[in-house]
Amino acid sequence: MHRPPRALRANGSMIARRATVTRGRRFSLWGLPVGLLLLTMVGPTPAMAVTPAPKATPAPLEKEAMTLFRAAEYGRVIELIQHPPAGQEPGREAIRYALLSHLKMGKPEEAWKLYPKLVASDRPDEPALLRDIARAFILSRVRDPQEHIRIAAYTALAEMGESDTLPLLEDGLLDSSALVRARAAEAIGRSGLAGRSAALKRALRDEAPGVRIAAMNALSDAKVSGIADQLTEIARIDEGPESIFAFAGLYKLGRTDVLTDISSAVTLPDPEVRMAALGVLGRLRRPASLSILSQAVYDPHPAVRAFAAGALGEYGSVEGIAPLTHAIGDENPRVRSVAASSLGRLGVPEARGVVQTLLRDSDEHVRISAVEALLRLGDASVILNAADLARHPDPSIRGDAAHALALATTSNALPILETLLRDQQPLPRLMAARALGKSQLKSVIPALKIGLQDSDAAVRITSAGSLVHILSRKDKGNAR
Repeated sequence: MHRPPRALRANGSMIARRATVTRGRRFSLWGLPVGLLLLTMVGPTPAMAVTPAPKATPAPLEKEAMTLFRAAEYGRVIELIQHPPAGQEPGREAIRYALLSHLKMGKPEEAWKLYPKLVASDRPDEPALLRDIARAFILSRVRDPQEHIRIAAYTALAEMGESDTLPLLEDGLLDSSALVRARAAEAIGRSGLAGRSAALKRALRDEAPGVRIAAMNALSDAKVSGIADQLTEIARIDEGPESIFAFAGLYKLGRTDVLTDISSAVTLPDPEVRMAALGVLGRLRRPASLSILSQAVYDPHPAVRAFAAGALGEYGSVEGIAPLTHAIGDENPRVRSVAASSLGRLGVPEARGVVQTLLRDSDEHVRISAVEALLRLGDASVILNAADLARHPDPSIRGDAAHALALATTSNALPILETLLRDQQPLPRLMAARALGKSQLKSVIPALKIGLQDSDAAVRITSAGSLVHILSRKDKGNAR
Protein backbone atom coordinates (compact mmCIF):
# COMPACT_ATOMS: atom_id res chain seq x y z
CA MET A 1 0.00 0.00 0.00
CA HIS A 2 1.28 3.46 -0.83
CA ARG A 3 2.73 5.17 2.24
CA PRO A 4 1.48 8.77 2.66
CA PRO A 5 4.12 11.51 2.52
CA ARG A 6 5.62 12.38 5.87
CA ALA A 7 3.94 15.80 5.88
CA LEU A 8 0.53 14.12 5.83
CA ARG A 9 1.15 11.69 8.67
CA ALA A 10 0.53 13.97 11.67
CA ASN A 11 -3.18 13.76 11.40
CA GLY A 12 -4.98 11.16 9.33
CA SER A 13 -8.37 12.61 10.23
CA MET A 14 -7.36 16.00 8.91
CA ILE A 15 -6.21 14.41 5.65
CA ALA A 16 -9.45 12.51 5.27
CA ARG A 17 -11.46 15.57 5.99
CA ARG A 18 -9.59 17.61 3.38
CA ALA A 19 -9.86 14.87 0.81
CA THR A 20 -13.59 14.69 1.36
CA VAL A 21 -14.56 18.29 1.96
CA THR A 22 -12.40 21.09 0.61
CA ARG A 23 -9.02 22.00 -0.67
CA GLY A 24 -9.24 25.44 0.92
CA ARG A 25 -9.93 24.75 4.59
CA ARG A 26 -7.67 26.01 7.26
CA PHE A 27 -4.77 23.96 8.63
CA SER A 28 -5.84 22.20 11.85
CA LEU A 29 -4.83 19.45 14.22
CA TRP A 30 -7.46 19.93 16.86
CA GLY A 31 -10.03 17.93 14.91
CA LEU A 32 -8.28 14.79 16.29
CA PRO A 33 -8.85 11.84 16.69
CA VAL A 34 -7.63 11.00 13.19
CA GLY A 35 -9.76 9.99 10.51
CA LEU A 36 -19.62 -3.02 5.03
CA LEU A 37 -21.13 -5.15 4.35
CA LEU A 38 -23.98 -4.14 2.09
CA LEU A 39 -27.39 -4.02 3.66
CA THR A 40 -28.20 -7.31 2.03
CA MET A 41 -25.18 -8.88 3.74
CA VAL A 42 -25.81 -7.60 7.25
CA GLY A 43 -29.59 -7.90 7.22
CA PRO A 44 -31.97 -5.13 8.24
CA THR A 45 -30.51 -2.28 10.22
CA PRO A 46 -31.59 -2.11 13.87
CA ALA A 47 -33.46 1.13 13.28
CA MET A 48 -35.40 -0.17 10.31
CA ALA A 49 -39.00 1.00 10.35
CA VAL A 50 -41.35 -1.63 11.63
CA THR A 51 -43.63 -3.47 9.24
CA PRO A 52 -46.81 -1.44 9.08
CA ALA A 53 -49.72 -2.90 10.96
CA PRO A 54 -52.35 -4.20 8.55
CA LYS A 55 -55.77 -2.68 8.44
CA ALA A 56 -58.70 -4.70 9.67
CA THR A 57 -59.85 -5.29 6.10
CA PRO A 58 -56.93 -4.65 3.75
CA ALA A 59 -57.52 -4.31 0.03
CA PRO A 60 -56.50 -7.37 -2.03
CA LEU A 61 -53.42 -5.64 -3.46
CA GLU A 62 -52.31 -4.44 -0.05
CA LYS A 63 -52.88 -7.88 1.44
CA GLU A 64 -50.78 -9.50 -1.28
CA ALA A 65 -47.97 -6.93 -0.78
CA MET A 66 -48.03 -7.57 2.96
CA THR A 67 -47.84 -11.34 2.46
CA LEU A 68 -44.93 -11.06 0.02
CA PHE A 69 -43.07 -8.63 2.29
CA ARG A 70 -43.39 -10.91 5.30
CA ALA A 71 -42.08 -13.77 3.17
CA ALA A 72 -39.04 -11.60 2.28
CA GLU A 73 -40.09 -11.60 -1.38
CA TYR A 74 -39.02 -7.99 -1.73
CA GLY A 75 -38.50 -8.03 -5.48
CA ARG A 76 -42.01 -9.37 -6.01
CA VAL A 77 -43.46 -6.64 -3.76
CA ILE A 78 -41.84 -4.00 -5.93
CA GLU A 79 -42.98 -5.67 -9.12
CA LEU A 80 -46.52 -5.89 -7.76
CA ILE A 81 -46.65 -2.16 -7.03
CA GLN A 82 -45.04 -1.23 -10.35
CA HIS A 83 -47.39 -3.46 -12.33
CA PRO A 84 -50.59 -3.84 -10.31
CA PRO A 85 -53.41 -6.09 -11.51
CA ALA A 86 -55.97 -4.49 -13.79
CA GLY A 87 -58.43 -2.33 -11.94
CA GLN A 88 -56.34 -2.11 -8.74
CA GLU A 89 -54.31 0.91 -7.70
CA PRO A 90 -51.71 0.67 -4.90
CA GLY A 91 -52.80 2.42 -1.72
CA ARG A 92 -50.52 4.13 0.78
CA GLU A 93 -49.82 1.00 2.81
CA ALA A 94 -49.01 -1.05 -0.29
CA ILE A 95 -46.60 1.70 -1.37
CA ARG A 96 -45.07 1.58 2.11
CA TYR A 97 -44.32 -2.13 1.65
CA ALA A 98 -42.61 -1.33 -1.65
CA LEU A 99 -40.57 1.43 -0.06
CA LEU A 100 -39.45 -0.87 2.78
CA SER A 101 -38.64 -3.56 0.22
CA HIS A 102 -36.29 -1.16 -1.56
CA LEU A 103 -34.58 -0.47 1.77
CA LYS A 104 -34.24 -4.19 2.48
CA MET A 105 -32.59 -4.57 -0.92
CA GLY A 106 -30.15 -1.72 -0.25
CA LYS A 107 -31.68 0.71 -2.78
CA PRO A 108 -32.37 3.92 -0.83
CA GLU A 109 -32.61 6.09 -3.96
CA GLU A 110 -35.52 3.98 -5.18
CA ALA A 111 -37.11 4.06 -1.74
CA TRP A 112 -36.80 7.82 -1.69
CA LYS A 113 -38.78 8.11 -4.93
CA LEU A 114 -41.76 6.50 -3.17
CA TYR A 115 -41.56 8.59 0.02
CA PRO A 116 -43.45 11.62 -1.43
CA LYS A 117 -46.37 9.31 -2.23
CA LEU A 118 -46.64 8.53 1.49
CA VAL A 119 -46.07 12.07 2.69
CA ALA A 120 -48.19 14.32 0.52
CA SER A 121 -48.25 18.08 0.91
CA ASP A 122 -51.01 17.83 3.47
CA ARG A 123 -49.24 15.23 5.61
CA PRO A 124 -46.35 15.67 8.06
CA ASP A 125 -43.08 13.78 7.68
CA GLU A 126 -42.75 10.33 9.17
CA PRO A 127 -39.51 10.82 11.19
CA ALA A 128 -38.76 7.13 11.81
CA LEU A 129 -39.18 6.22 8.16
CA LEU A 130 -37.27 9.29 6.99
CA ARG A 131 -34.42 8.39 9.32
CA ASP A 132 -34.31 4.83 8.00
CA ILE A 133 -34.11 6.09 4.44
CA ALA A 134 -31.32 8.51 5.36
CA ARG A 135 -29.34 5.78 7.13
CA ALA A 136 -29.70 3.55 4.09
CA PHE A 137 -28.20 6.27 1.88
CA ILE A 138 -25.07 6.03 4.05
CA LEU A 139 -24.87 2.30 4.72
CA SER A 140 -25.41 1.29 1.11
CA ARG A 141 -22.28 3.19 0.05
CA VAL A 142 -19.63 1.86 2.43
CA ARG A 143 -18.40 -0.60 -0.20
CA ASP A 144 -18.64 1.82 -3.12
CA PRO A 145 -15.83 1.34 -5.67
CA GLN A 146 -14.95 5.05 -5.48
CA GLU A 147 -12.71 5.96 -2.56
CA HIS A 148 -14.12 9.45 -2.00
CA ILE A 149 -17.64 8.01 -1.75
CA ARG A 150 -16.51 5.49 0.88
CA ILE A 151 -14.77 8.30 2.76
CA ALA A 152 -18.00 10.32 2.70
CA ALA A 153 -19.94 7.32 4.01
CA TYR A 154 -17.54 6.64 6.89
CA THR A 155 -17.35 10.34 7.67
CA ALA A 156 -21.13 10.34 8.06
CA LEU A 157 -20.96 7.21 10.22
CA ALA A 158 -18.33 8.86 12.42
CA GLU A 159 -20.49 11.93 12.91
CA MET A 160 -23.55 9.78 13.64
CA GLY A 161 -21.67 7.95 16.41
CA GLU A 162 -24.26 5.17 16.63
CA SER A 163 -23.50 2.12 18.75
CA ASP A 164 -25.23 -0.40 16.48
CA THR A 165 -22.87 0.02 13.53
CA LEU A 166 -19.78 -1.75 14.98
CA PRO A 167 -19.68 -4.57 12.37
CA LEU A 168 -19.82 -2.02 9.58
CA LEU A 169 -17.12 0.12 11.15
CA GLU A 170 -14.82 -2.84 11.74
CA ASP A 171 -15.32 -3.78 8.11
CA GLY A 172 -14.00 -0.31 7.27
CA LEU A 173 -10.76 -1.13 9.10
CA LEU A 174 -10.08 -3.67 6.32
CA ASP A 175 -10.63 -1.18 3.49
CA SER A 176 -7.88 -0.79 0.88
CA SER A 177 -7.82 2.98 1.50
CA ALA A 178 -5.86 4.26 4.51
CA LEU A 179 -8.13 7.29 4.62
CA VAL A 180 -11.22 5.10 4.93
CA ARG A 181 -9.55 2.97 7.61
CA ALA A 182 -8.67 6.09 9.60
CA ARG A 183 -12.26 7.35 9.41
CA ALA A 184 -13.54 3.95 10.49
CA ALA A 185 -11.21 3.98 13.50
CA GLU A 186 -12.39 7.45 14.44
CA ALA A 187 -16.02 6.39 14.06
CA ILE A 188 -15.52 3.44 16.43
CA GLY A 189 -14.13 5.83 19.01
CA ARG A 190 -16.93 8.35 18.63
CA SER A 191 -19.59 5.66 18.90
CA GLY A 192 -18.24 4.63 22.32
CA LEU A 193 -17.32 1.14 21.10
CA ALA A 194 -13.52 1.27 21.30
CA GLY A 195 -13.44 -1.02 24.32
CA ARG A 196 -15.44 -3.70 22.49
CA SER A 197 -13.47 -3.70 19.26
CA ALA A 198 -10.63 -6.20 18.91
CA ALA A 199 -10.21 -5.01 15.33
CA LEU A 200 -9.42 -1.49 16.56
CA LYS A 201 -6.60 -2.85 18.72
CA ARG A 202 -5.22 -4.65 15.69
CA ALA A 203 -5.28 -1.32 13.85
CA LEU A 204 -2.42 -0.20 16.12
CA ARG A 205 -0.25 -2.32 13.81
CA ASP A 206 -1.71 -0.93 10.57
CA GLU A 207 0.91 -0.05 7.98
CA ALA A 208 -0.45 3.51 7.60
CA PRO A 209 0.63 6.00 10.31
CA GLY A 210 -2.66 7.90 10.06
CA VAL A 211 -4.62 4.75 10.87
CA ARG A 212 -2.35 3.91 13.80
CA ILE A 213 -2.80 7.44 15.15
CA ALA A 214 -6.59 7.21 14.82
CA ALA A 215 -6.58 3.89 16.66
CA MET A 216 -4.31 5.23 19.41
CA ASN A 217 -6.57 8.22 19.96
CA ALA A 218 -9.80 6.20 20.00
CA LEU A 219 -8.43 3.54 22.36
CA SER A 220 -6.74 5.93 24.77
CA ASP A 221 -9.73 8.28 24.88
CA ALA A 222 -11.78 5.25 25.96
CA LYS A 223 -9.03 4.31 28.44
CA VAL A 224 -8.85 0.81 27.04
CA SER A 225 -6.45 -1.29 29.08
CA GLY A 226 -3.78 -3.48 27.58
CA ILE A 227 -2.39 -1.05 25.02
CA ALA A 228 0.19 0.71 27.20
CA ASP A 229 3.05 -1.54 26.09
CA GLN A 230 2.30 -0.93 22.41
CA LEU A 231 2.10 2.81 22.96
CA THR A 232 5.39 2.75 24.87
CA GLU A 233 7.04 0.87 22.00
CA ILE A 234 5.72 3.35 19.42
CA ALA A 235 6.93 6.29 21.50
CA ARG A 236 10.35 4.68 21.84
CA ILE A 237 11.06 3.79 18.21
CA ASP A 238 9.26 6.53 16.26
CA GLU A 239 10.98 9.85 15.70
CA GLY A 240 8.09 11.65 14.06
CA PRO A 241 4.62 12.91 15.02
CA GLU A 242 3.36 9.39 15.74
CA SER A 243 5.48 9.26 18.90
CA ILE A 244 3.72 12.37 20.21
CA PHE A 245 0.32 10.73 19.88
CA ALA A 246 1.67 7.64 21.61
CA PHE A 247 2.84 9.81 24.52
CA ALA A 248 -0.59 11.49 24.57
CA GLY A 249 -2.25 8.07 24.76
CA LEU A 250 -0.02 7.07 27.67
CA TYR A 251 -0.92 10.30 29.44
CA LYS A 252 -4.63 9.56 29.11
CA LEU A 253 -3.97 6.12 30.59
CA GLY A 254 -2.41 7.67 33.70
CA ARG A 255 1.27 8.16 32.81
CA THR A 256 1.46 11.84 33.77
CA ASP A 257 5.27 11.79 33.57
CA VAL A 258 5.13 11.74 29.75
CA LEU A 259 3.80 15.30 29.71
CA THR A 260 7.45 16.36 29.96
CA ASP A 261 8.25 14.45 26.77
CA ILE A 262 5.36 16.10 24.92
CA SER A 263 6.31 19.58 26.16
CA SER A 264 9.96 19.09 25.21
CA ALA A 265 8.98 18.09 21.67
CA VAL A 266 7.86 21.68 21.03
CA THR A 267 11.53 22.64 20.75
CA LEU A 268 12.63 19.83 18.41
CA PRO A 269 13.90 20.72 14.91
CA ASP A 270 11.19 18.86 12.98
CA PRO A 271 8.24 21.28 12.48
CA GLU A 272 5.82 18.35 12.09
CA VAL A 273 6.76 17.09 15.55
CA ARG A 274 6.37 20.58 16.98
CA MET A 275 2.91 20.87 15.39
CA ALA A 276 1.83 17.52 16.77
CA ALA A 277 3.06 18.41 20.26
CA LEU A 278 1.27 21.76 20.24
CA GLY A 279 -1.98 20.18 19.10
CA VAL A 280 -1.79 17.55 21.83
CA LEU A 281 -0.96 20.11 24.54
CA GLY A 282 -3.95 22.18 23.50
CA ARG A 283 -6.25 19.20 23.86
CA LEU A 284 -4.82 18.03 27.19
CA ARG A 285 -5.28 21.54 28.70
CA ARG A 286 -2.69 21.26 31.43
CA PRO A 287 -1.96 24.55 33.26
CA ALA A 288 1.77 24.31 32.59
CA SER A 289 1.15 24.17 28.85
CA LEU A 290 -0.36 27.64 28.41
CA SER A 291 2.97 29.45 28.39
CA ILE A 292 4.36 26.96 25.86
CA LEU A 293 1.43 27.49 23.51
CA SER A 294 1.63 31.27 23.92
CA GLN A 295 5.31 31.33 23.03
CA ALA A 296 4.81 29.12 19.99
CA VAL A 297 2.91 31.84 18.10
CA TYR A 298 6.40 33.32 17.54
CA ASP A 299 7.80 30.13 15.97
CA PRO A 300 9.78 30.77 12.75
CA HIS A 301 7.68 28.25 10.80
CA PRO A 302 4.21 29.60 9.78
CA ALA A 303 2.54 26.17 9.96
CA VAL A 304 3.76 25.79 13.54
CA ARG A 305 2.44 29.24 14.41
CA ALA A 306 -0.94 28.23 12.95
CA PHE A 307 -0.97 25.10 15.11
CA ALA A 308 -0.10 27.15 18.17
CA ALA A 309 -2.99 29.52 17.46
CA GLY A 310 -5.39 26.60 17.02
CA ALA A 311 -4.14 24.92 20.18
CA LEU A 312 -4.79 28.10 22.16
CA GLY A 313 -8.40 27.99 20.99
CA GLU A 314 -8.63 24.33 22.01
CA TYR A 315 -7.04 25.13 25.37
CA GLY A 316 -9.85 27.61 26.00
CA SER A 317 -8.29 30.07 28.44
CA VAL A 318 -8.91 33.82 28.34
CA GLU A 319 -5.17 34.17 28.90
CA GLY A 320 -4.82 33.11 25.29
CA ILE A 321 -6.30 36.41 24.07
CA ALA A 322 -2.96 38.25 24.15
CA PRO A 323 -0.95 35.76 22.05
CA LEU A 324 -3.90 35.29 19.69
CA THR A 325 -4.20 39.06 19.25
CA HIS A 326 -0.55 39.01 18.21
CA ALA A 327 -1.26 36.12 15.81
CA ILE A 328 -4.05 37.93 13.94
CA GLY A 329 -1.39 40.39 12.81
CA ASP A 330 0.78 37.60 11.41
CA GLU A 331 2.06 38.00 7.86
CA ASN A 332 0.80 34.52 6.98
CA PRO A 333 -2.96 34.36 6.17
CA ARG A 334 -3.31 30.84 7.53
CA VAL A 335 -2.04 31.98 10.92
CA ARG A 336 -4.43 34.94 10.92
CA SER A 337 -7.30 32.67 9.91
CA VAL A 338 -6.74 30.12 12.68
CA ALA A 339 -6.13 32.85 15.26
CA ALA A 340 -9.48 34.46 14.41
CA SER A 341 -11.30 31.14 14.79
CA SER A 342 -9.61 30.53 18.13
CA LEU A 343 -10.59 33.94 19.46
CA GLY A 344 -14.17 33.07 18.64
CA ARG A 345 -13.88 29.74 20.43
CA LEU A 346 -12.75 31.48 23.60
CA GLY A 347 -16.20 33.08 23.76
CA VAL A 348 -14.99 36.35 25.24
CA PRO A 349 -17.11 39.28 23.99
CA GLU A 350 -14.19 41.65 24.47
CA ALA A 351 -12.42 39.92 21.58
CA ARG A 352 -15.10 41.03 19.14
CA GLY A 353 -13.41 44.32 18.28
CA VAL A 354 -10.11 42.59 17.56
CA VAL A 355 -11.73 40.07 15.22
CA GLN A 356 -13.83 42.65 13.37
CA THR A 357 -10.70 44.18 11.86
CA LEU A 358 -10.23 40.93 9.91
CA LEU A 359 -13.52 41.38 8.05
CA ARG A 360 -11.50 43.68 5.77
CA ASP A 361 -8.55 41.30 5.39
CA SER A 362 -7.16 40.81 1.88
CA ASP A 363 -7.51 37.02 2.16
CA GLU A 364 -11.01 35.55 1.77
CA HIS A 365 -10.34 32.61 4.08
CA VAL A 366 -9.30 35.01 6.82
CA ARG A 367 -12.52 36.95 6.35
CA ILE A 368 -14.51 33.73 6.58
CA SER A 369 -12.74 32.84 9.84
CA ALA A 370 -13.64 36.29 11.15
CA VAL A 371 -17.30 35.65 10.26
CA GLU A 372 -17.15 32.29 12.03
CA ALA A 373 -15.57 33.82 15.13
CA LEU A 374 -18.04 36.68 15.32
CA LEU A 375 -20.97 34.30 14.97
CA ARG A 376 -19.57 32.39 17.95
CA LEU A 377 -19.38 35.71 19.80
CA GLY A 378 -23.03 36.49 19.09
CA ASP A 379 -22.65 39.05 16.30
CA ALA A 380 -25.43 38.12 13.86
CA SER A 381 -24.75 41.14 11.65
CA VAL A 382 -21.92 39.26 9.92
CA ILE A 383 -24.49 37.13 8.10
CA LEU A 384 -24.32 39.86 5.46
CA ASN A 385 -20.56 39.30 5.13
CA ALA A 386 -21.18 35.58 4.81
CA ALA A 387 -23.77 36.17 2.10
CA ASP A 388 -21.21 38.17 0.17
CA LEU A 389 -18.60 35.42 0.43
CA ALA A 390 -21.21 32.81 -0.56
CA ARG A 391 -21.34 34.50 -3.98
CA HIS A 392 -17.57 34.33 -4.50
CA PRO A 393 -16.47 32.80 -7.85
CA ASP A 394 -14.15 30.32 -6.10
CA PRO A 395 -16.19 27.25 -4.99
CA SER A 396 -13.82 26.62 -2.06
CA ILE A 397 -14.66 30.10 -0.73
CA ARG A 398 -18.36 29.40 -1.11
CA GLY A 399 -17.87 26.08 0.68
CA ASP A 400 -16.04 27.76 3.55
CA ALA A 401 -18.83 30.32 3.82
CA ALA A 402 -21.29 27.45 4.25
CA HIS A 403 -19.05 25.97 6.95
CA ALA A 404 -19.08 29.25 8.89
CA LEU A 405 -22.86 29.56 8.62
CA ALA A 406 -23.26 26.33 10.60
CA LEU A 407 -22.83 28.58 13.64
CA ALA A 408 -25.61 30.99 12.69
CA THR A 409 -28.68 31.10 14.91
CA THR A 410 -30.83 33.59 13.01
CA SER A 411 -33.24 32.61 10.26
CA ASN A 412 -31.66 34.85 7.60
CA ALA A 413 -28.79 32.32 7.33
CA LEU A 414 -31.09 29.58 6.05
CA PRO A 415 -31.77 31.06 2.57
CA ILE A 416 -28.01 31.41 2.02
CA LEU A 417 -27.40 27.77 2.90
CA GLU A 418 -30.33 26.69 0.73
CA THR A 419 -28.84 28.60 -2.20
CA LEU A 420 -25.46 26.96 -1.62
CA LEU A 421 -27.19 23.59 -1.54
CA ARG A 422 -28.22 24.30 -5.14
CA ASP A 423 -24.74 25.49 -6.20
CA GLN A 424 -23.42 24.39 -9.58
CA GLN A 425 -20.32 22.87 -7.94
CA PRO A 426 -20.54 19.85 -5.58
CA LEU A 427 -18.16 21.24 -2.94
CA PRO A 428 -20.39 24.14 -1.79
CA ARG A 429 -23.40 21.80 -1.89
CA LEU A 430 -21.62 19.25 0.29
CA MET A 431 -20.49 21.89 2.78
CA ALA A 432 -23.99 23.39 2.92
CA ALA A 433 -25.48 19.96 3.62
CA ARG A 434 -23.01 19.41 6.44
CA ALA A 435 -23.60 22.87 7.87
CA LEU A 436 -27.37 22.34 7.93
CA GLY A 437 -26.87 19.20 9.99
CA LYS A 438 -24.74 21.01 12.55
CA SER A 439 -26.79 24.19 12.76
CA GLN A 440 -29.38 25.12 15.34
CA LEU A 441 -31.61 26.65 12.69
CA LYS A 442 -35.23 25.58 12.47
CA SER A 443 -36.91 24.06 9.41
CA VAL A 444 -33.75 22.62 7.82
CA ILE A 445 -35.33 19.23 7.05
CA PRO A 446 -36.99 20.36 3.77
CA ALA A 447 -33.62 21.55 2.45
CA LEU A 448 -31.87 18.33 3.45
CA LYS A 449 -34.60 16.30 1.76
CA ILE A 450 -33.71 18.15 -1.44
CA GLY A 451 -30.08 17.18 -0.80
CA LEU A 452 -31.07 13.51 -0.98
CA GLN A 453 -31.90 14.10 -4.65
CA ASP A 454 -28.52 15.62 -5.50
CA SER A 455 -26.69 14.37 -8.59
CA ASP A 456 -23.50 13.81 -6.55
CA ALA A 457 -23.42 10.72 -4.32
CA ALA A 458 -21.17 12.38 -1.72
CA VAL A 459 -23.66 15.23 -1.35
CA ARG A 460 -26.51 12.75 -0.95
CA ILE A 461 -24.57 10.87 1.72
CA THR A 462 -23.73 14.08 3.58
CA SER A 463 -27.34 15.26 3.42
CA ALA A 464 -28.44 11.89 4.77
CA GLY A 465 -25.95 12.12 7.64
CA SER A 466 -27.23 15.57 8.52
CA LEU A 467 -30.82 14.33 8.40
CA VAL A 468 -30.02 11.49 10.79
CA HIS A 469 -28.33 13.96 13.13
CA ILE A 470 -31.25 16.42 13.08
CA LEU A 471 -33.87 13.71 13.56
CA SER A 472 -31.90 12.11 16.40
CA ARG A 473 -31.58 15.51 18.06
CA LYS A 474 -35.33 16.00 17.78
CA ASP A 475 -35.91 12.56 19.34
CA LYS A 476 -33.67 13.45 22.29
CA GLY A 477 -35.46 16.76 22.72
CA ASN A 478 -38.83 15.04 22.73
CA ALA A 479 -37.55 12.48 25.24
CA ARG A 480 -36.82 15.28 27.69
